[in-house]
Amino acid sequence: MAEPEGTIINTDVKQKDPSEALVIAVTTRAIFNLEEEHKLYLEKGKEEYTRHQQANQDKPLPPGTAFAFIQAVQYVNKKILESNPAEKDLFDILVLSNNSPESGMRIINSAKHYGLEISKFCFVSDEDSTQYLKSHRVKLFLSADRTDVCNALRRGVSSALVFQQEVKAPSTPLRVVFDGDAVLFSDETDQVFREQGLEGAVQYEQAMEAVPMGEGPLKAFAMHLGKIRKKFSQEKSPIRTYLVTARGGRDMGIRAIKTLREWGLAIDEAFFMDGAPKGPILSQIQPHIFFDDGLHNIQGAQDMGIPSAWVPSCC
Repeated sequence: MAEPEGTIINTDVKQKDPSEALVIAVTTRAIFNLEEEHKLYLEKGKEEYTRHQQANQDKPLPPGTAFAFIQAVQYVNKKILESNPAEKDLFDILVLSNNSPESGMRIINSAKHYGLEISKFCFVSDEDSTQYLKSHRVKLFLSADRTDVCNALRRGVSSALVFQQEVKAPSTPLRVVFDGDAVLFSDETDQVFREQGLEGAVQYEQAMEAVPMGEGPLKAFAMHLGKIRKKFSQEKSPIRTYLVTARGGRDMGIRAIKTLREWGLAIDEAFFMDGAPKGPILSQIQPHIFFDDGLHNIQGAQDMGIPSAWVPSCC
């Protein structure tokens, strides 16, 4: 596979086989807090930004929203290799950045400072850097730029927008929370709800109960995550996955469970909130990342200090 110009291979990290690994690409503003630097870039331009980054290249950047998620992913790799040193089905992390390699040295040094096992740093000047995701076989892309996320989703890559926030560092195991409709599943029932209201959506679900729902934008990532999860017994697994959906369990939960079963996707716990706020249950779970298509749910999670990633359905 040809690497884009500006790709730096991290020789300190054992390179994974992208045909077998679960490849996660994160942008620099998703994994580190670069809000001040980004403001400088917008106000003073690229040259001033580059000068600032070069002058501070040995000063580690503070962690960003996706930082704890990447740390927890590394913990899973460690547990997998403890169980089977020859295992190739691992997480593989690469950083995708619009920085130049010169201004990107601070990114590399920050990753090294924190012991982050980033296999590749791709510094690309292209306006649409998401064109490299497919060639790297990326299964999940996290960015702080909505245009990036929308471009990635159009390319068929599981993607979500992270908002910079102060987050706690949850302990292991890796905990990932998915919303249902328009995230794991398609938005077909959401569309019925918008057109016909709750009663119409309930009737639609009852009529379609035996028919699995279509796949949503994060299904591919969830399936590979589930595949890695199956390497462990439930008691010893370093991964826990959750479904937290606004659906009501009595009227609209059956089809969701049947769909997961049809896909062969095991979820550790499912919560059917029946429209209640998700924040309190997320506060109990303390996930490393929470995926949802509703901005009100993202805001509620952020208010609880939960690292959140928005899956836009209106790109």
